[in-house]
Amino acid sequence: MITIQEIQARLRDAIKTATISKKELAKRLGINQSTVSKYLYLDKYPSLETFANLCEILDVSADDILGLS
Repeated sequence: MITIQEIQARLRDAIKTATISKKELAKRLGINQSTVSKYLYLDKYPSLETFANLCEILDVSADDILGLS
């Protein structure tokens, strides 16, 4: 079973690997920085469109973030 905490941890790792700040990521996604933090630490989920854009910006596959590969 995949948990939100595992997905959030993989997102945090992807951001570190991409060496992009939460502020820059939020700017590129067109959302508030606090919203990015909620995706990473709280039970707030991005829309499918935002999730796809997150993966594209971070140059990581959705399967990797979701733990499917």
